[in-house]
Amino acid sequence: MGYHPGIEDDGVYLTAVKADLHPALYPHNSEFFRLELQSTSFDRWMAGFVRITHIPLAWAALLWQLIAIVIILYSAWSIVRQFFPDEPAQWGAVAMLAAMFTLPVSGTAIYILDQHLHPRALATALILLAVSRLISGKRWHIVPLLFFAVLLHPIMGVLGVGFCVIVGSVLHQPYSAGLPELVEIPRTAETIPAVVVLPMGWLVTRPHGVWLAALQSRHWFRLYNWTWYEWLGILAPIAIFWGIARLERARGGLALARFADGVALYGGVFLALSMAVLAPEVLTGLGTLEPMRFLHLIYVFLVLFAGAYLGRHVLKSQLWRWAVLLLIANGGMFLAQRQLFSASPHLELPGTTSSNPWLQAFSWIRQNTPANAYFALDPNYMAARNEDYHGFRALAERSSLSDAIKDASVVTKVPRLGPIWQSQQEAQRGWRDFTLEDFEQLRMKFGIGWVLVKYPAPPGLLCYWHNQALSVCKIPLTKVHLL
Repeated sequence: MGYHPGIEDDGVYLTAVKADLHPALYPHNSEFFRLELQSTSFDRWMAGFVRITHIPLAWAALLWQLIAIVIILYSAWSIVRQFFPDEPAQWGAVAMLAAMFTLPVSGTAIYILDQHLHPRALATALILLAVSRLISGKRWHIVPLLFFAVLLHPIMGVLGVGFCVIVGSVLHQPYSAGLPELVEIPRTAETIPAVVVLPMGWLVTRPHGVWLAALQSRHWFRLYNWTWYEWLGILAPIAIFWGIARLERARGGLALARFADGVALYGGVFLALSMAVLAPEVLTGLGTLEPMRFLHLIYVFLVLFAGAYLGRHVLKSQLWRWAVLLLIANGGMFLAQRQLFSASPHLELPGTTSSNPWLQAFSWIRQNTPANAYFALDPNYMAARNEDYHGFRALAERSSLSDAIKDASVVTKVPRLGPIWQSQQEAQRGWRDFTLEDFEQLRMKFGIGWVLVKYPAPPGLLCYWHNQALSVCKIPLTKVHLL
């Protein structure tokens, strides 16, 4: 799966942790990471861990990424062994899940597990641990595990609560030929979104202006515009679990049949809720709750059970079969990751030097510019060639004007940032053709003093560093500014 701190969502989370640890950082535009994280305790918890242990943040993040992986794999093994007593099935399940960590979840723009420390990884670890306790009947363990999952990642935590409520209701009912009684299950599940919605009044207002444009730019908020294969990625896993339940019931595996029925029911309930919430002309703001991410847990168990059945019926105890499976599964996913992050090391470990020109620039800025430096750079920089979606604020540790990619996603969650984001985006329009006069206009309007531009830099800028692709420069003070 690789390891790439500071990419994509980590551009928000890692920045927030650094801001908690060093309050002097990010004196400008900090709203683009602080406001979104008000609903989670992840950044404060991570900063507290670093302060108490004195482990550098870069190593602490790597440590917790590894801990999350270990807990997820242990929980997966603990779950599977309660349904599959044979070792080939157990190890097949764990091996398949480990190989498929970076499998995209249909239409949701998330993976089973990210290539950096994400609160979703820690929440997933706690949820799977809770599911293993649910199956073994140790219910008193479940509440604290799910409580901390909600604190770390409210959306995934609430979905975990819904999963345990529904699957637990099915597991502990007398088994019948059809689906279990549904009287209480949907009613319980339907209350879950309300718990999240009530304190956040903006969710039930009709989006307009910049907020609406930001929502419409995110494909995963528009369920009814998903492609046919994305819908197949929704319906097929639910149907597969329904089929597993029928198959295992016929074989006498009642415990697994009940669990599969519960997963299928969970999928059906939350799909119905999602279709209602994300329907056209409904209060589109509710889509920011991202209810379709209920698929995440379904994909985890889909991969897990696929590996278990492969281990039981195909791999068995044949060493060469295991070698072929591991080579194909891990090799295929490795190649996909290398294409996705082609200009970056596969493992961006602390203390290593990167050959990525963007990361070189971020590193120089972090080490050689004042902590209060305010930067402007291409608003589409994350999608630039060789950039590999690394976040400037997280890795350069400096304030910057808003970008057109990640900050637009933040606007979907924090609508009041829309006017600020739009103003800064309009001021940066035509960035690639900017001259000294344009940079001076940015300085006069927003107070920026530094720019990260392509090399060679536009004439008139005072440049202090460059590599083969980028230059770090200051906007010179003109007589007008001095007056």
